[in-house]
Amino acid sequence: MIVVLTPNPAVDVTYRVAEQSVGVTQRVLDVARRPGGKGVNVARVLDAAGVATTSVLPLGGTTGAWTAAALQRDGLAVTAVPVAGDTRTTVTVVDDLVHPTMYGEPGPAVTANEWAAVGVALRRSWATASAFVVSGSLPRGTDPDVVRAWVRDAVDAGVLVVADLSGPALLEAASAGASICKPNRDELLDATGARDERTGALDLLARGAGMVVVSAGAAGISAHTLTGVVTVPAVPDVHGNPTGAGDAATAGLVLALTASGSRTTSGAPRSDLLGHDPLGHDVVRHALRSAAAYGAAAVLRPVAGEVDLDAVDRFLTQLDRTGSTT
Repeated sequence: MIVVLTPNPAVDVTYRVAEQSVGVTQRVLDVARRPGGKGVNVARVLDAAGVATTSVLPLGGTTGAWTAAALQRDGLAVTAVPVAGDTRTTVTVVDDLVHPTMYGEPGPAVTANEWAAVGVALRRSWATASAFVVSGSLPRGTDPDVVRAWVRDAVDAGVLVVADLSGPALLEAASAGASICKPNRDELLDATGARDERTGALDLLARGAGMVVVSAGAAGISAHTLTGVVTVPAVPDVHGNPTGAGDAATAGLVLALTASGSRTTSGAPRSDLLGHDPLGHDVVRHALRSAAAYGAAAVLRPVAGEVDLDAVDRFLTQLDRTGSTT
């Protein structure tokens, strides 16, 4: 069981148009409406890969009720934590010509008591969890210190923690000892103020992160520890909708790290994977290839939270041949 927290879920609306233009009336050719948020996208990909998940979601209003019901209709397990504000909506405009344009509402204000209820829901899940993923933005006005409590509780329970966050929330996750911090390169540089990827990763490692995995689009994906860096190239010549590719990469990373070969006979995470020299373990290199393959396979699908599983297998084979650099 992988527990996935989406702090700021949304109803994702995708408009497909012939060509994006600013300041003109445009005919929408197709509309897709589905539950969203980065963590929800991660949970969908994990579910498609056959892994059981529980999505913990602060939800409110009619949009929140619709989100919970829609996820349950799709077969995903949901732990909904009621909040007073309405769950937000995002709108993404795509045309297959240029990068999609996304309009994201900030999300409702969530009170301290409501966040405390989220923490209670998470703590109830640790007994059956093999990993905890926290992914996405925090609603406006949220003290990023809430992230520290979530991560610390999971770490204390012996659960593998993957934090796909940005800004101060990313720094809090690192300081709380997240097993893996997984920002993209821009998020890393923005949060740390560093001028290059390695310096930013070392900042998070010094704060307490066990490993820093940085996705960089066409430049590939890298795992950083204090002892070095391993990089796996991106799958070349993949075109489509990049929205949600980073979330699929997170799912691919978690899938590999929680697979049977990377766990002890009792089912607990193998502590040596994130110990003295994790970059020496083949499972970490495979996890990076898995992340790259799932991210690329998501680009082939029209909406976030979906992957082409046949493409995942092809891309893994391709990346296995390509190898990694240290």
